[in-house]
Amino acid sequence: MIIDCHGHYTTAPKALENWRSQQIAGLKDPALKPRAADLKISDDELRESIEGNQLRLMKERGSDLTIFSPRASFMAHHIGDFETSSTWAAICNELCFRVSELFPDHFIGAAMLPQSPGVDPRSCIPELERCVREYGFVAINLNPDPSGGHWTSPPLSDRHWYPLYEKMVEHDIPAMVHVSTSCNACFHTTGAHYLNADTTAFMQCLTSDLFADFPTLRFVIPHGGGAVPYHWGRFRGLAQEMKKPVLKDHLLNNIFFDTCVYHQPGIDLLARVIPVDNILFASEMIGAVRGIDPETGFFYDDTRRYIEATSMLDAEARHKVFEGNARRVYPRLDRALIAKGL
Repeated sequence: MIIDCHGHYTTAPKALENWRSQQIAGLKDPALKPRAADLKISDDELRESIEGNQLRLMKERGSDLTIFSPRASFMAHHIGDFETSSTWAAICNELCFRVSELFPDHFIGAAMLPQSPGVDPRSCIPELERCVREYGFVAINLNPDPSGGHWTSPPLSDRHWYPLYEKMVEHDIPAMVHVSTSCNACFHTTGAHYLNADTTAFMQCLTSDLFADFPTLRFVIPHGGGAVPYHWGRFRGLAQEMKKPVLKDHLLNNIFFDTCVYHQPGIDLLARVIPVDNILFASEMIGAVRGIDPETGFFYDDTRRYIEATSMLDAEARHKVFEGNARRVYPRLDRALIAKGL
């Protein structure tokens, strides 16, 4: 089985975006504020949005199951207040759940949290628990910067986040550390803000002793870990200067990296530097990079090709990347698959 740990509902019916636009307009004029019940999307519309897009590409490219969460750039936690985010998260999570119900062999959910700048993360716990208990979701997406590029929240190592971590440990779910849209003109959303956040999250963990407090807490850092694999020597050296344990003991029992890296040399580097037990297959398709690479003739985000082609992984290692590691990092996913006899 090939499990893609990083999928977003980027192809949701247009009605979702229209509802969100009306919700944003309602922040200025309450008379325009829509109700959640005003959004009408049929099962047929959901099927159409998936069958010709993610599901078609999964079949063409040979992946079996996607951990599916709301569109990352649509989370936009900096817009409005907690009520705004709470309503929006509930709507988006429900759509991902409905997709998983329509296509149970191919999709399983991960929750968007109703984060809001300056709001206690405890406020996210009811939505987290609803998604785990009612929807059977196997993970959450955690935005370390709800301000949208201004970084007004404490670092991930701060006790500010501990109530969420306690719930993650209780429910045995990991978090993909994933920011949303940048509203800071200095940082392009997908080309800078995402990769900056990946690197920043790793460094916040490196400088702390977070995992001494939460030894079973698990973070998946997407997009190949941002700058982390490329600058592994820098991080090792900084940890050494700070008198931290070696990185494999300090962080690699708790931090994992996905394969959303869109060229062969990048995957080769990831597989050379990061232990195979810490690499999870992912494509993020249909996502930030959708075009065809003129140097190869294949889509940039057809990441299975890179895993198959790299000389850094043997057959046993590829099995770990494609399936084994995901089942270990996402125990609720593993239990769901076992229940299906897989």
